[in-house]
Amino acid sequence: MPLRVVVLLSGSGTTLQNLIDHIARGALDARITGVVSSRAGVYGLERARLAGIPAATVPRKAYPDDAAFNADLWREIRGMGADLVVLAGFMSLITVPGDFHNRIINVHPALIPAFCGHKMYGHHVHEAVLAFGAKVSGATVHFVDDQYDHGPILLQKCVPVLDDDTPDTLADRVQAAEREIYPKALQLIAEGRVTVEGRRFRVR
Repeated sequence: MPLRVVVLLSGSGTTLQNLIDHIARGALDARITGVVSSRAGVYGLERARLAGIPAATVPRKAYPDDAAFNADLWREIRGMGADLVVLAGFMSLITVPGDFHNRIINVHPALIPAFCGHKMYGHHVHEAVLAFGAKVSGATVHFVDDQYDHGPILLQKCVPVLDDDTPDTLADRVQAAEREIYPKALQLIAEGRVTVEGRRFRVR
């Protein structure tokens, strides 16, 4: 059986589209059984509709606290039959229930543990990399725990930081790395080759 994946997003859904495309050409043995957005009206929901994927919106702003938000969020995820939850530009902190320990993954636009954590997302990351004068950046796929950008690392890919880079040009290079390693990490999980020992990830 293909790996059943539920994708969580908050924006345009470019990562969702990358996964849809990999599945369509047979490069990823998975089936996206649902999409959940934390914001209404985003284009990621339209991408799901065009691909015939069931989608739901659980708007974070409609809830008084994280507990209430996560209760409804997980109700939707469980109803979509997820083997694995994939964060794809999801901008809300997710509470990890015990039965989904090491069953949620995320991609971060830097080399964790550098340039990560609360409020370090999108262009904020690339601006910080350039301001620091780092010579390399990259992308990290990691398991999700109850802290931002903290769970065990699955895959990383480096990209150079060039002298004339802007946040936009660096973002283009990092996003290309994300598009490569995120489906690769999912495929390793789909093949049952992933084990996690503490903070160490191993491929069988």
